[in-house]
Amino acid sequence: MNSDRLIFGCGYIGTVAAIDWRSSEGRVYGLTRSHTDLKAFGIETILGDVLKPYTLTGLPQVGTVLYAIAIDRRSGSSFRDVYLTGLENVLKVLPRPERLIYISSTSVYGQKNGEEIDEDSPTEPTEDNGRAILEAERLLRSYIPESIVLRFAGIYGRGRVLRRAALEKGEPLVGDADKWLNLIERNDAVRAIRAVERHAPPGSTFCVSDNTPVTRREFYTHAAELLKAPPARFDPALPRSGPMPHEGNRRIRSTRLLNLPGMTLASPNYRVGLAAALADD
Repeated sequence: MNSDRLIFGCGYIGTVAAIDWRSSEGRVYGLTRSHTDLKAFGIETILGDVLKPYTLTGLPQVGTVLYAIAIDRRSGSSFRDVYLTGLENVLKVLPRPERLIYISSTSVYGQKNGEEIDEDSPTEPTEDNGRAILEAERLLRSYIPESIVLRFAGIYGRGRVLRRAALEKGEPLVGDADKWLNLIERNDAVRAIRAVERHAPPGSTFCVSDNTPVTRREFYTHAAELLKAPPARFDPALPRSGPMPHEGNRRIRSTRLLNLPGMTLASPNYRVGLAAALADD
C-alpha cells in the first residue's frame, strides 16, 4: 500500500491535516497557489491552481488524496468555478489514488425547520452554494465512485471564532438567534480525516459535527463572555453578507462518524471548543 499523501488546498484544515500526517510513514505533498513555506513542517510543496490546468501536470502517485479546496472570496472566482470546474480539472489528470477524501459541507441539506439530519436525509439545498457543492460531490463520484465524502459543519478553532470581530465591536448579528448552529472544532475535524482514512468503507459519506447542535443565541452569548465583549445581540432584519449565516436551520447528527474505531472528540461541545480556541488570548 502506498503511504504517500497529497493534499489539495493547504488552508485552515488542509495544513493541519498535512502536519498530522507527517507523524506517520510516507511523504506528504501539499498543492497550494501561494509560496507558503510548507517545507518548514516537512511537507513537500507543489505550486498549482485547480483553475489553471497547466499547473496540474506531474502530480505524484499517492495512496491518499485529501481534497480540501475552499473558495477564496478575494479571488473573484465563483463557487461553481472552484467547486466544479476546479475539481474536474484535477480529476482529469490525477493519478488514481487508493483513497480520495473529499471535504464537502452540510450546506447540501436544505432543511429549515430544525429537523435532525444525517447522511441518509434528503439533499435538497436551497442556496446556490449548496447546489454547487452537491453537484461537485456527484461529479467526484462519477469519476471515482469509491471516494469518501465528509460533509463538514461550521469549522472553528484557534484563529477562527465565528463572528468574533462583530462581537468584539458590539455589532448586532444577522439572523434569527434561535436557529441552530452545527459545529466542529478544527483539531476534531482532522481527527475525522484520520479516522476515515483508516476505517471508512469505500464510497461512504459522513456528516462531521460535534453531534451537539447549539442555538446561535447560546453560542454567541458564551463567546462574547469569553471574549469579554459586549453581550451578543441579534437583528433578523439586517441584510445578509458574506458566507455566514446560511439560511438553513437543522440539527446535524454525526453518529456514523463517531462509531468509527478510535474516533473521539477533544471538543464534544462548543463550550470546550471555544475555551480551547481562546486559551492563549
